[in-house]
Amino acid sequence: MSVRTTTLDNGLRVVTAEMSHVQTAALGVWVRAGARNERPEEHGLSHLLEHMAFKGTRRRNARQIAEEIESVGGDLNAATSHETTAYYARVLKEDVPLGFDILSDILRDSVFDGEELRREQHVILQEIGAALDDPDDLVHDLLQAAAFGDQPIGRPILGTAETVAAQRVEGLRSYLSEHYRAPEMIVGAAGAVDHEAIVDLAGDLFGGFAATPGAPSPAARYVGGERKVEKDLSEANLLFAFPAPAFVDEDFYAARIAAAVLGGGMSSRLFQRVREEKGLCYSIYAFNWAFSDVGLFGISAATEPQDIEQLIDVTTAEVSNAISEIDDQEVTRARAQLKAGLLMGLESCAARVEQIARQSLFLGRTVSMEELTRRIDAVDAASVRNILARIIYDNPPTLAAVGPVERLESASDLQERLRAAARDAA
Repeated sequence: MSVRTTTLDNGLRVVTAEMSHVQTAALGVWVRAGARNERPEEHGLSHLLEHMAFKGTRRRNARQIAEEIESVGGDLNAATSHETTAYYARVLKEDVPLGFDILSDILRDSVFDGEELRREQHVILQEIGAALDDPDDLVHDLLQAAAFGDQPIGRPILGTAETVAAQRVEGLRSYLSEHYRAPEMIVGAAGAVDHEAIVDLAGDLFGGFAATPGAPSPAARYVGGERKVEKDLSEANLLFAFPAPAFVDEDFYAARIAAAVLGGGMSSRLFQRVREEKGLCYSIYAFNWAFSDVGLFGISAATEPQDIEQLIDVTTAEVSNAISEIDDQEVTRARAQLKAGLLMGLESCAARVEQIARQSLFLGRTVSMEELTRRIDAVDAASVRNILARIIYDNPPTLAAVGPVERLESASDLQERLRAAARDAA
């Protein structure tokens, strides 16, 4: 599988992964601009712009955009995160030029009609309402807010009803001009593609984007704390987390393996102890979210209100035990899980192009599977115990909860429980 990168004269990078065994291609444009690039009055604008890109250009109205791609059996989509906005298409190999033509059209020549904007604002207000009604969505937004406070990275990607309703066409155009600049963009393709042909297409279709870099993202600073929302639900949805290595840090893979050992599958410590032995929840897992300059390592669980205290007791004890007990067998199993997941991703055009585009944006290069495997295999039990101890014991926790959470203790109480569990484990 050949991965190649070319930088155009305006600074836009073209990255491709040729997969000779497939007849389809996944294409996309990734922009290093997301919710954390927004000023307070722009909150939700990245996501709104992503929606509006599909609402008509000078050459195609919204219906024509959908009909052209679907007439060849392809599909279009987009996604906004805190750090990126991505626009992508999946097509048969002969339709790659059409896919890129549509992607460039919606990014270069969207008309941002005022009536379309008003309709899409109403759609997003419903999306915000649905997220507030969904305890899983809500608790994750609360965790981000508690971890980072009033920083752009701590705000919900969707925005609020007030900030979304306040946006105007002029703001969309200004944001697009400020942030959608060639050095902050990746044009990617994976599957049945030819690199030189993609470079030629990108030069023709994206060569007009400004060559000067966009404004850098504001630096993120972990603060920790707690956010709780009392709701009449059958279960309490709980998340607690700590600052963790960023995507670019040397310890990133040690943290990922620590999450896998602690709560990454049915054989993991938390699943076996909390669910299988104690029956305190249906689902419990550990996660390691990584941004470009910070990360969050944490645990997610949902349980009935009368079991909250016991769940936290058992979980904190197991975390402390893990810090002192994680052995080579557990780490070997977690390494195998991580490597298998990466290798399985190579079989998907969409997963592959997402991987190389993200690497290019945040590392400035693509990373071979051989290098990834070496980095994963370099993680041993001692390094997992060390990173887990640093994450858990050196930082104040973040706690987020939604549901019948009146009995839930505070973040400071949680920190004391962890310290007590560490003393007991010692």
